[in-house]
Amino acid sequence: MDTEMLIGAGFETGTEAEEDILNPKTGETILHLPEAGSDQIDRAVGAAEKAFASWSRTTPAQRSNYLLRIADRIEAEADTFSALEALNCGKPVNAVKNDEIPAIVDCYRFFAGAVRCIPGNAAGEYLPGHTSMIRRDPIGIVASIAPWNYPL
Repeated sequence: MDTEMLIGAGFETGTEAEEDILNPKTGETILHLPEAGSDQIDRAVGAAEKAFASWSRTTPAQRSNYLLRIADRIEAEADTFSALEALNCGKPVNAVKNDEIPAIVDCYRFFAGAVRCIPGNAAGEYLPGHTSMIRRDPIGIVASIAPWNYPL
């Protein structure tokens, strides 16, 4: 199984100790996942900062298209994702395929539509014939640990 990390435009294997990923049902090791080293994390953040300049200029249609492509790919690879998630979570493969896969695909498709709806609050008219709006635009990258386990 490919476990490399995307850093910039390339894939790399983690340089730190491997973490054993266990099947909770059997206790067997599914795979050994090398963790990222500090240098790799720094380079990933640097690559994200560099990419932000061009990404922030993409149109809503372009962003929507990327999200739809991810949804389509997950749907096309549903059997593979279902088998891996079943091993990783100890749940029946059919529960993953019939519950989680449709839910995650729906999330991507929902946000693909939402990204095309540019939000803004009317802030009043300061010049005759012109409406001012408050826009909230991204200003940079974020690193976070997201305690997310459903769907997928």
